[in-house]
Amino acid sequence: MAKLSRIAPELPVTDLTEAIQHYERELGFSCVMRMPQGDYAIVERDEVAIHLFQDETRSCMPVGIHIFTADLDALHAELQKRGARLSQEIVRKPWGNRDFRLKDGFGNEIKFTEPLSQG
Repeated sequence: MAKLSRIAPELPVTDLTEAIQHYERELGFSCVMRMPQGDYAIVERDEVAIHLFQDETRSCMPVGIHIFTADLDALHAELQKRGARLSQEIVRKPWGNRDFRLKDGFGNEIKFTEPLSQG
C-alpha cells in the first residue's frame, strides 16, 4: 500500500500579499513560492506547507486546518509574542488533545493541536 507523507491545504484569501505578510509575521512561516500572476503562493514552516490562493470573488468558503505540534505551550508563547490574535486560548478537548486557535484575516481557522500523550 502506498504511504502518504505530507498534506498541503489550500486556503482562500482575498489579498494574497496581506495573507503572506500575516503568515510570515504572526505565524513564523516563510514564503517559498509565489506565482508570477500574483494569485497563488506557498508558505512553509518546518514540515508544514500552506498554499494560499487569491479569491477576489469570495466564491470559496473559509476553511479550518489542524497543525500538530509536540510543544503547544512554546508555540503558543511564540505566536503571542509575534502578535497573533488568538480566537481560543489553550483548551483540553474532550478527546484529550489540547489546542489553541486563531483566524487569519480571511476567516480561515488555524488550529494548533498537541495530541494526547501516549504515556
